[in-house]
Amino acid sequence: MTTAPLVRCAWAGTDPLMVAYHDDEWGVPTHQDTGLFELLTLEGAQAGLSWATILRKRSGYRRAFAGFEPGAVAAFTDDDIERLLQDAAIVRHRGKIESAVTNARAVVLLQDEFGSFDSYVWRFVDGVPIVSNYTSLDELPSVTDEAGALSKDLKRRGFRFVGPTTAYAFMQAAGLVDDHLTSCFRRAVPQSR
Repeated sequence: MTTAPLVRCAWAGTDPLMVAYHDDEWGVPTHQDTGLFELLTLEGAQAGLSWATILRKRSGYRRAFAGFEPGAVAAFTDDDIERLLQDAAIVRHRGKIESAVTNARAVVLLQDEFGSFDSYVWRFVDGVPIVSNYTSLDELPSVTDEAGALSKDLKRRGFRFVGPTTAYAFMQAAGLVDDHLTSCFRRAVPQSR
């Protein structure tokens, strides 16, 4: 007896790293502040690059950015930024590195105001993931009203590298939106991290 292969969103391709990311993470609701800050940072770092490139550097990012603990990254100094610019395990782009530190400081302020970064972010979807009904990748938007609102508010609060497209990719990655195609085996599989 043969088993039919799993049907996935085509963007996952065949790269084992991308397949694992698609199968285990993308679209899964994330509620830990460190996980949310990690995804926001990685989505900002991805601008102009492939997601596969960022996934290959993910362990380097986790090491370089103190496990994405917002308070620790918020304390980074100019010397830390100069050190990170020499670290080949991450994308060595001054603006993206500086934005991670700036964004960590803004996350700490949001934690003070809302109790957690999680509480702040999930307000943009009323605490419940938006489940789409797309049947092909061509239907997936690059931005939505919710992503535009999140982007605008993040920018107002001093965040950088958080344009509407990046905000939407973050929402997809963090599970605020479930954009798995209707044919995908991961479609609306309830989990959280």
